[in-house]
Amino acid sequence: MKSPSNLQVAPAGRFPLAPAIQLVIAALVLCWSGFFTMDFLLSGVYTWPRASQTIALSLAGAILSYEFVYKEERARAQSAPGLIPIKSVVYFCFIPYLFGSFALLALLKVG
Repeated sequence: MKSPSNLQVAPAGRFPLAPAIQLVIAALVLCWSGFFTMDFLLSGVYTWPRASQTIALSLAGAILSYEFVYKEERARAQSAPGLIPIKSVVYFCFIPYLFGSFALLALLKVG
């Protein structure tokens, strides 16, 4: 199997720009997803349009996490042993999702 020749190698100690942008976008999208999922759960208005929106948002977050975070980190882990791809999913996907959920709870408590 050929290795891709278009992979960018960053200088030692530097993080490549494209994965950094992907991780920032993933964190922001999942924070937003967590906020609106918690809004749906706490609202008590369980209509089909809102439920389908929440399901689609959750599936989009899961696909984003797998395609743009887990796969990228798995590819980097092959070239740099010692990296664990699931840690990146926790740090850049799961924690922002929880942060978005807790942000809504904090707003409810303040208001």
